[in-house]
Amino acid sequence: MYVCLCKGVSDKAIRQAVAQGARSWRDVREQTGCATQCGKCACMGKTIARNAMAQCALEQGVAEQSAAMRQPAMLTDLAYAL
Repeated sequence: MYVCLCKGVSDKAIRQAVAQGARSWRDVREQTGCATQCGKCACMGKTIARNAMAQCALEQGVAEQSAAMRQPAMLTDLAYAL
C-alpha cells in the first residue's frame, strides 16, 4: 500500500529500509523520502517503521538467544571430547 503519495513510498519500501539498516525514523525518511514533502503521511510512516524496527529487534533477539542457548551445549561437547 502506498503510504506517501508525494514520493510514491510504500509500506514495503519502509520495511525494506529497516531491514537494510535504518534504525530511526530519520534514517527511514532519508532512505525513502517518505514525509519529506507535505508530511501528511508521517504518522502512518512512523507507525510502520516502528513496527518494522520492533519486529527486526525481536528477530535479532531470538537469534541471539538461540545462539546463546547452543553455545553451552557446544562447550559441554568439547569437554567430553577432551
